[in-house]
Amino acid sequence: MKKLIAAFAAIAAFSAHAETLTVAATPVPHAEILEFVKPALAKEGVDLKVKVFTDYIQPNVQVAEKRLDANFFQHQPYLDEFNKAKGTSLVAVTGVHLEPLGAYSSKLKKIEELQGGANVVIPNDATNGGRALMLLAKAGVITLKDPTNILSTIKDIAQNPKDLKFRELEAATIPRVLTQVDLALINTNYALEAKLDPSKDALVIEGNDSPYVNILVSRSDNKDSDAMKKLAAALHSPEVKQFITEKYKGAVLPAF
Repeated sequence: MKKLIAAFAAIAAFSAHAETLTVAATPVPHAEILEFVKPALAKEGVDLKVKVFTDYIQPNVQVAEKRLDANFFQHQPYLDEFNKAKGTSLVAVTGVHLEPLGAYSSKLKKIEELQGGANVVIPNDATNGGRALMLLAKAGVITLKDPTNILSTIKDIAQNPKDLKFRELEAATIPRVLTQVDLALINTNYALEAKLDPSKDALVIEGNDSPYVNILVSRSDNKDSDAMKKLAAALHSPEVKQFITEKYKGAVLPAF
């Protein structure tokens, strides 16, 4: 009985002193990584609450409006474009991992099999759309006016020798149309949710030299809080590196 009372007392003491940190994340792998570090943070007095989103807009909006403390789903180019477009001033806390964007097909086994007039879907947000076009240019499918412009759009295609028909869709919805098109450019988190294996199923995929590292994002007023620092440290731990390496088997790469 004494042990039970002591246990309840410990829980009560933790609840009284723990600092709650609420972080938005897309389901895979971001929320999974955050759930993995929960126990370690609890030992340091941080009660981490993970709120799962399936879109790329609300996580930033709700952090900017102080309804959430931070989010974990995006890379720096996307954050820069969001801040510019929405007038927000969200900031990066730390980089955590890379999710290589890949080109997938349910009809083709090699990118060279793309036929004239093939239907291709890419993300409709500026940074991931440009990223998709840069990947196709690197694969020799198209050429761009400026191969280094991460904000390239369909209008910036200089040569399209196969007369590919491009369509832009919200990134989260692209896996759903995979069987309806010839080629789909899919972010790794959504590819994993769709049970695709990027290391095996992607016809072409970004290398580990990609600049699109996924980052923990917060506001300038809480970026340096004690709880945020503890979360950043936990996300850079050897245990997280091992978790990412073993669970995602190359589909997600540690960036630290």
